[in-house]
Amino acid sequence: MWGLFGVGDYRSTRFLEGMRRTSITYRCLLPVFTGCLLSSCIEPFEVTFRDFESALVIQAMITNEMKPQQILLSRTYKFEDEGLTGESGATVMVAGSNGSSFVFEEMEKGTYLSTVDFAAEEGVDYTLSIITGDGRSYSSASSKLAGEVGIDSLYARRIINDFEEEGIGIFTSSLNTNGTPNFFRFEYEETYKIIAPEWAPRELEVNEDTYPPSIYIGTRSLDERVCYATNLSNRIILTDTNDFDTGQVENFMVKFIEQNNFVTTHRYSILVRQYSHTSAAYTFLETLNSFSSSESLFSETQPGFLQGNISSEDDSSEKVLGFFDIVAVSEKRIFFGYRDFFPTERLPDYIDPCVYAAPVAGLIDLIRWDLVKFINENDGSVGGGPYITVPQVCGDCTVLGSPEMPDFWKE
Repeated sequence: MWGLFGVGDYRSTRFLEGMRRTSITYRCLLPVFTGCLLSSCIEPFEVTFRDFESALVIQAMITNEMKPQQILLSRTYKFEDEGLTGESGATVMVAGSNGSSFVFEEMEKGTYLSTVDFAAEEGVDYTLSIITGDGRSYSSASSKLAGEVGIDSLYARRIINDFEEEGIGIFTSSLNTNGTPNFFRFEYEETYKIIAPEWAPRELEVNEDTYPPSIYIGTRSLDERVCYATNLSNRIILTDTNDFDTGQVENFMVKFIEQNNFVTTHRYSILVRQYSHTSAAYTFLETLNSFSSSESLFSETQPGFLQGNISSEDDSSEKVLGFFDIVAVSEKRIFFGYRDFFPTERLPDYIDPCVYAAPVAGLIDLIRWDLVKFINENDGSVGGGPYITVPQVCGDCTVLGSPEMPDFWKE
């Protein structure tokens, strides 16, 4: 559907169905939970499910980008289960009112890609049809592009946020020329350069040919000093032009980076994607976002089942979670670094304090398991063994990212 059920969010999908059937009365639980907070206690509790129903989860978003389109099928699952299960063996098709039809082929369990590249066209109504491996049929209401509104500008600015935290805000503005309200969702992909602060050109190695095994100093590989890490957004970011008097999206903050966050230390890039949704899809997203919030878990009014625009053709009472949507996509990327906004301030602390140590006992195993990195031979400045070391993350950037520079990277 839109990657809505990514990190941490698939638990929301199973929560929607399962919470209605839980054996706990949350009206009674809430005062107990509040009391624990006030007394700083942590008391685990068990949640069990009665008569759990497995519901089909459909993530189906077709874009105006010429590419293999993707549809994901899975099942809701209980808290005690290990994770989501992809729905395999289904027949998936998208049909357009202009006579076009596109077949999707299963590439891996629950992941279906169109057999040809295609892009959603303006003015065309599209419908989704699915026949699962056990013969059940599902179909969607028709959907079409809501209108193409591109990102006019993407920029970063030094700000103080509503929590009085200083940092860098990532903002976007979109130019709406059609004069009608628009409904937007944003995703981002951030990539940042990492330089291991305690990288050294030599490293400790274990000679397994001696008995007992011995330690020697070897030459270090260069590809562990500079790396690039990438993180994806994992929350639903929404806005609409009804929030702005001008009918435009102006100065909308997509992300805030705290000043002491090390990701901007050397070089930082963010790619922001804007999705233009229909009003119905936007309402679905808003509701899903509300259901996914931590506050709803212990609220006295528990959410019911979230109905989308996809239903069973065989049983009208069967619950299906998902929304078939046709969206226009726009994206922009920017680069910056910490010194662009904090030219004289102290650089952010690294992710680890990188304390020097000279381990004695267990050093061979620490080297074998790659838990420490060599700094220098111990001249007595650090008490302990003959070699000064730091935690692996301080001398090996591959703990956090990849040594391969991304194709899009610019210094």
